[in-house]
Amino acid sequence: MTQVTFKGTPMTLIGEQVKEGTVAPDFSVLANDLSVRTLADFEGKKKLISVVPSIDTGVCSTQTRTFNENASGIDNAVVITISCDLPFAQAKWCAGNGLENVVTLSDHKDLSFGTSYGVVMEELRLLARSVFVLDADNKVVYTEIVPEGTDHPDYDKAVEALKSI
Repeated sequence: MTQVTFKGTPMTLIGEQVKEGTVAPDFSVLANDLSVRTLADFEGKKKLISVVPSIDTGVCSTQTRTFNENASGIDNAVVITISCDLPFAQAKWCAGNGLENVVTLSDHKDLSFGTSYGVVMEELRLLARSVFVLDADNKVVYTEIVPEGTDHPDYDKAVEALKSI
C-alpha cells in the first residue's frame, strides 16, 4: 500500500489500489448536472483520470488546467477530473476559470471511485492526489499516487503514457 501525507500528516488510504496491467474497476460518480456517470460512459476512449483533493485550490486548479491543456488534443482521449467536491462547486470552478469542455466528476456521494481505486484519505474524506491512465479497453497503463498531497503529479509521464497507447 502506498503511504501518503497531506501537509506532512500521514494519511490512511481506503480501498485496494489499482495496479498497472489490470483492468480498471468501474465506479459511480456524479456529473455537474447530478447525472450518474460510470466508466462505461467513456467506453472506447483512452482516459487520463486526474484525481484532486479539492478543485478550487492552487495545486488542484493547476493540475486540472495542465492536464486539460496538454492531453485534451490527443486523438480518442478524454481527460476526467475527479474530486469529492460537490458537483455545483465543480461547475462553478469551471465557469469561473473559462473551461467549458473540462469533464469534472464528483465522488462526494459514496466515494465509489476513491474506494475502488484505493485513494480515499480516511482522515479527511478527500481523494489523494493521483493519476490513472487507461487504454480504450480500460486496461491500466499508468498510475501515480503522489506521496505528498500538496505536491504536483508528474505531468509529463502521465501525458506520455496517454500518448503511447
